[in-house]
Amino acid sequence: MKLYYCKYPDGRQNFGDYLNLWLWEKLIPGILDEDETTAFVGLGTLINDALPRRTSRAKKRVIFSTGVGYEKGPPSLDESYFIYCLRGPVSAQSINVSSDLAITDGAVLVRRFIFPDSRKRYKFSYMPHYNFAGEGWRAVCDSLGFGYINPSSPVERVLEQINQTEVLLAEAMHGVIVADALRVPWIPIITHPSILAIKWQDWCLSMNLDYQPTHINRLHQPKGKGGGWGKVSNQFDPLIVLRRSRDWIRQKAAAAELLKVTQTVRPLLSKDDHIESVTVALEEKIEKFKRDVQAGLFVN
Repeated sequence: MKLYYCKYPDGRQNFGDYLNLWLWEKLIPGILDEDETTAFVGLGTLINDALPRRTSRAKKRVIFSTGVGYEKGPPSLDESYFIYCLRGPVSAQSINVSSDLAITDGAVLVRRFIFPDSRKRYKFSYMPHYNFAGEGWRAVCDSLGFGYINPSSPVERVLEQINQTEVLLAEAMHGVIVADALRVPWIPIITHPSILAIKWQDWCLSMNLDYQPTHINRLHQPKGKGGGWGKVSNQFDPLIVLRRSRDWIRQKAAAAELLKVTQTVRPLLSKDDHIESVTVALEEKIEKFKRDVQAGLFVN
């Protein structure tokens, strides 16, 4: 059974996707391997019409806490799909399955392996979306005394930084999910219209929360120091002084916006009893999945 998750070119990684590698080995050790005839579809917005093509060798597809979104719409379900749980009610409704399967995103299970740290390093930290991260945001956070959480950093580093934060401002959804799991209050941010609201709404509904993000302007990264998709240029830039002045002005404006958010927006956090309830529900689904594996359900 092979783990299917979103991979990026050239070895770049995004926290929410690579959290799969960290989490499932702890939860279901010894089950995942390189056998593509069964696909294990975990964390991510992966339920769409491209899933059958991207797991074309799979005769069976295990869906565990995944969400619906992206591409042209949800897939047509057939006997190859074994759905144990989904990210939330929007996903369940989109593929016309029981709302009982709408538990929550599996990333909340990190709380069974990492305990909230009372020794905080930062009052506020900011975690941008992978596509819009970069040295510009790092400079902004440094100027404010905020923590900067790079979504392409190693998973354990991101987990540590979130745990060291009192309040997380984030455009990266799995940063927020982990923050909630570790009882770190959070504020959702949007800097670009490409941020997919439906996946946030899906998860927030599963946690009995309203998704009401704060919109701030996109910060264009310094030339050669882009975000997740940026490419570093080694060419001499004759306009470097002007570009640095422009970047400084942009970063000052972004810092003012980010600071205002901390002063005017109330952070969110799910209720203790609810997150414990959905965590237990996911654990029960994990045990059911393990029993099914032991019974040979996924032997092709």
